[in-house]
Amino acid sequence: MTFRPSGPARPPDARAALRLPRWPRYLVPVIVGLVAFVVVLIIVAGVWTDFLWFRSVHYGSVFGVTYGTRWALFFIGGIFMAAVTGVNAVIAFRLRPAYRPVTPQRPGIETYRLAVDPHRRLLLGIALGLVGLISGISAAGAWRTWLLFINQVPFHQRDPQFKIDISFFVFTYPFIRLVLSFLFAAVLLSLATAVLVHALYGGLRLQGRRVRATAGAQMQLFILLGLFVLLKGVAYWFDRYGIDFSQRGTVTTGASYTDVNAVLPAKTVLAVIAVICAVLFFAGAVRHSAMLPAVGFGLLVLSAIIIGGVYPAIIQQFVVKPNELAKESKYIAREISSTRTAYAVSGVRVIAYPGAPSVPPSKLAGQVVGLNGLRLMDPAVVSATFQQLQQVKGFYQFPNQLSVDRYRLPSGGSTPQDVVVAVRGMGGPPQGQGNWINTHLVYTHGFGFVGAKADAVGNGGNPEFVESDIPPHGQLGPFEPRVYFGPMEETYAIVGGPPGRPGQELDYPFENASGQKNYTYNGSGGVPVGSPLNRVLYAVKFRELNILLSGAINGYSKILYDRQPLARVAKVAPWLTLDGSPYPVVANGRILWVVDGYTTTDLYPYSERIGMPQATSTSQTPNGSIAGSQAGNINYIRNSVKAVVDAYTGAVTLYQWGPSDPMLRTWMNAFPGVVKPGRDIPAYLRPHLRYPPDLFEVQRQILAKYHVTNPQSFYGGQNFWTVPNDPTGRAINSGLSQPPYYLTMTMPGYRQQPQFSLTTAMAQKARPNLAAYMAVDSNPQSGYGTIRVLQLPQAAAILGPQQVQNNFETDPVASKELSLFRQGGSTVIKGNLVSLPLGGGLLYEEPIYIEAAGGSSAGSYPTLKRVFVFYDGQVGYGVSVQGALAQVFTGLPSVGQGPPSGSGAVSAIVRKYLQQAEQDYATAQAALRGGNFTAYGQAIASMKQALDNAQQAAGARSGATPTPSPTARASASPSPSPSR
Repeated sequence: MTFRPSGPARPPDARAALRLPRWPRYLVPVIVGLVAFVVVLIIVAGVWTDFLWFRSVHYGSVFGVTYGTRWALFFIGGIFMAAVTGVNAVIAFRLRPAYRPVTPQRPGIETYRLAVDPHRRLLLGIALGLVGLISGISAAGAWRTWLLFINQVPFHQRDPQFKIDISFFVFTYPFIRLVLSFLFAAVLLSLATAVLVHALYGGLRLQGRRVRATAGAQMQLFILLGLFVLLKGVAYWFDRYGIDFSQRGTVTTGASYTDVNAVLPAKTVLAVIAVICAVLFFAGAVRHSAMLPAVGFGLLVLSAIIIGGVYPAIIQQFVVKPNELAKESKYIAREISSTRTAYAVSGVRVIAYPGAPSVPPSKLAGQVVGLNGLRLMDPAVVSATFQQLQQVKGFYQFPNQLSVDRYRLPSGGSTPQDVVVAVRGMGGPPQGQGNWINTHLVYTHGFGFVGAKADAVGNGGNPEFVESDIPPHGQLGPFEPRVYFGPMEETYAIVGGPPGRPGQELDYPFENASGQKNYTYNGSGGVPVGSPLNRVLYAVKFRELNILLSGAINGYSKILYDRQPLARVAKVAPWLTLDGSPYPVVANGRILWVVDGYTTTDLYPYSERIGMPQATSTSQTPNGSIAGSQAGNINYIRNSVKAVVDAYTGAVTLYQWGPSDPMLRTWMNAFPGVVKPGRDIPAYLRPHLRYPPDLFEVQRQILAKYHVTNPQSFYGGQNFWTVPNDPTGRAINSGLSQPPYYLTMTMPGYRQQPQFSLTTAMAQKARPNLAAYMAVDSNPQSGYGTIRVLQLPQAAAILGPQQVQNNFETDPVASKELSLFRQGGSTVIKGNLVSLPLGGGLLYEEPIYIEAAGGSSAGSYPTLKRVFVFYDGQVGYGVSVQGALAQVFTGLPSVGQGPPSGSGAVSAIVRKYLQQAEQDYATAQAALRGGNFTAYGQAIASMKQALDNAQQAAGARSGATPTPSPTARASASPSPSPSR
């Protein structure tokens, strides 16, 4: 028998009591491992599928450059920051005192040290890992700055202050600031780490209210503080160049008098003082004395306040403000010149325009018959009409905003015809049928292209279609109608299959029968998804298990994603800012999407910055229409790239466009072979290229101020313009501007041949009166990009768009009839109010659409029923543009229209002559489209004679002299008040 010694029982081991059971100890690492595996799998799936996508569109070099640069910067930035911080932590640890005196505050710190010290390597590794990760991500985000710096080309233009090439400010200056920010961060992190380690291990300690430091801690901290101050000196030196972006004083952007004469020398002096202070910190580290660093720190703070802050404020207040115009004129001139150059408006041609008719109405009556630009189909209104007449099935959709292009139609001869165009996109399966198979494997593509003449109207006020229906037919010839890539194709689609096997993709529904025609995609676009590996990767990418399990996917299947034109172009050219209005083109038997790409920067010296979303906000695009990763504040822009996306294959092609642009050449150095030269643009595509609306909207905002080139006048600001609000009522209360309009028109003082142009009216600042009329040539074959401005007399009260709209609203005949329409439950929709220069004045035209009660839900849609015109104070209102013009230029009512207020009924003979005039007009138009100019001239002469006869008959009936011309009437009666 064994006897145990008696005595108190041994307490249980505390560590044993806290030890976890065996299964949780194994479960936690498994869970952590699974989470890590899922994270890694998601990252790998994202990167690898990106590689597959870029390879499928033949832009693998873009993937290599972007990902390679990002990862390189990630590792360089992360390793550098972690290494610098880690080295300083190790140095601080090795400089720890061997003996740590106990103070009243020390026991608490000692507790922390005892807890941390056994795990210091692990904790330091975790901390440095986090520092490296955050720093690496930050560095990777600066890949554009690095690529611009390393691939830069000169602008061959010098800034007006330092006489340095602009490339320094655009490419080098931001890179220097980036490097300085990383160095500052490294020093500050090192300083914080050193302070923490020294405090933990006794190198720093509180003694009363004073901080005591060992010699080692003092030396390390003073060296780090000296490095920080030295970097501050370097930053002060380079901040001198930052005055080119100053916003001090009356100069909106750029160095002002105070910047040049006070801030610039102050920055130079501060840079020298900072270097001296850094030397004092280094001397304090060597001599183990805090006296010199304290003097240096006080000197730096005092000089920064007095030299850097107080002195420039004194100069601004007591030197500049009392003589601001004289002091700032030189710098205002710099800003005007640089801003006009940066926004490509320095070559604007300004023409003085009277704004009042200088041609007798009898002559104008003949000119307006063949007048181009009277756009009756408003792309912002007739989308609903397209939807009702051409949707065919509910799963097809048209965009809310249609586009305008031009085509040479067989019915129009050799003259290009303005056409409102749209593509029938896929909106998704019918309601209630939105399962995964239908959404991604059956309803895969839109179908067809629809176009209608912009200046014509068909039966019942409907568009006159030149291309329509399913299958498509019209005047554009045969083309591939299937739209796998377009703005409405927002989800991924899995397409393709074995050759000869019936496909499962809906092609289009049979006409007047139940059933559908199926299709199998055989284009070159998409990523093969038949292999097990790719199916796994895409199942992870889209978080969709069906991709992995579905038996409908086979070895021939492809997955199409990023199908919207803007998304595709943004992905292959991530350095571009994109116009938000891609438009479809039928050419060479294909549907192509054209996207305008901009190179931009906000670092052009002395150029005013402007927010692109704000500048492109109109009644049609309330939030702005700009797209791409660079859509923000800019002060330089060029439309340097035309991108083309094939609607069937998704192929993306980038073409260089316009004059040589240093920003584009720099990006082409970074991404060689990505952008093709402009000479490679196909001949069939070139006639459809147009001046981009977003660029024009930015330029008109700039020209509203910078058309004034005299510094004194610019300082006063009395001649500034503004973009008028949209007067049609769609956004009048929200203060959104009137959008520019594409028109085929003739600008006075230029060519007699009409040109496809982008136009806008400009109002006086804080006044509704018209100030100017702008147009930019949009014909790539002749004069493309030339901006012309008709500047109206500043002293004249010429009616602007809002005032003209008021005249329309108060016209007695029109207001009475439109009220009757509204009382019947119909909706009156005012179309685009377009303006055209004509005979020294401005001709306004606005279509009026009527939508029956119930709206689209009841199957109703806008149809054109009336047209307003305005010229020289006269309002015309009729069932056709010809009738409305007849009222304006002859003073007679149109056919089917009651007489103006105060006159009697129209006689039968007058109606007869007016009917004859309209018939002659129709004959003239038909002759013009057929190229028979002899018949056209004869019809015009007959129409003029009929109008003269009608005017004489109306005068004879009333027993008065013939009706005076609108010009004569305007001169005999008071001018309409601008407030009307």
